[in-house]
Amino acid sequence: MGSKAIAAVFVSCLMTAFCFIAKAQTTADEEIRIDTDLVEVPVFVSDAAGRPISGLKVTDFEVFEDGKPQKIVSFTTTSDPIEVVLILDTSGSAQSELMLIRKAAESFFANLRSGDRASIIGFRPVSGNGEANAQATVIAGITADRAFLISSLANLESSFGTPFYDAIILAAKKVFSAPANSEFRGRRAIVILSDGVDSVSQNSFEDARKAVQETGSAVYFVRLDTRDFFESGLLGDCSAATRFSFSQLLRYYASIDSEKAERVKNFCQLGEFERLAISKRLYEIADAEMFLLTRETGGRVFPAVSLSAARSALMAAASEAGFRYSLGYYPASERLDGTYRRITVKVRSLPSGAKITAREGYFADVAKQRK
Repeated sequence: MGSKAIAAVFVSCLMTAFCFIAKAQTTADEEIRIDTDLVEVPVFVSDAAGRPISGLKVTDFEVFEDGKPQKIVSFTTTSDPIEVVLILDTSGSAQSELMLIRKAAESFFANLRSGDRASIIGFRPVSGNGEANAQATVIAGITADRAFLISSLANLESSFGTPFYDAIILAAKKVFSAPANSEFRGRRAIVILSDGVDSVSQNSFEDARKAVQETGSAVYFVRLDTRDFFESGLLGDCSAATRFSFSQLLRYYASIDSEKAERVKNFCQLGEFERLAISKRLYEIADAEMFLLTRETGGRVFPAVSLSAARSALMAAASEAGFRYSLGYYPASERLDGTYRRITVKVRSLPSGAKITAREGYFADVAKQRK
């Protein structure tokens, strides 16, 4: 082969390699853009009886940010698989209650569909500074292996507190730390079995709220009604009574008078009426936080009067999480100024009485998803 021919082949190879690299870089840039800029909007559409409406197309939907129409660039249907983290609150649970929680979780996993993937987060007891405490921990990583998930439920333990906010952050920043694969994009959910009353978290509710916003996940609560049981343990001799944690007392006083939040008292200095007032306020705060998280993310609260009732509520949560659509758009405004952007979703030609449940907004500083 002559020198000119060799040079031509070399240039051709060089150009081919350059084109390949350029294509790879473009693809990488596109992936980064999708992972960092795309706002994912979970949407559940139901008829007047609450039954999911399937078969809708992307052309049936409109999405608005702060009242301005946005171009839908990604769309998944109700038939696509989901990824879900199940958070199980085992604080103060006796062995019989742990068994009911395990049975409820088994029913939840049984209600998932082929291709769906799930993870389990629970609480475990820890000790430090001479006090009993609790820590959120991943019991099972994200997997489609139902048998493994069910067998992992045997590792659930009863804890001495409720690190509820920490558990949400663990779900967001560990289980959902990486961007979703294309088949699960916009199809992630966090389902929580709890009364929602945090007692020992290292993080705040606002920390948990922001972490969830970053994942684009819909949050579902199966809200256990534990107030009567908890308050019955508050009364009587303080040495034997159920006590508030330091953070709970701080949260209570901060909610009634932020300037006097330092008025945290020793539990034994509290009268019975004040104990009940604190409990009432803590449950009000928990309910407000639950409904805020579900409303902002496009999820829902399923009430459960007992652990026995939680079984059917968890199954309903799994069913609704699986019957969501997901819309994705790149915000017209690229300013990351920390403001809250409101999202509105409309669906054309719905039957009378139909209802749309969708993510209501996000903070602009967490619009960019993790790389």
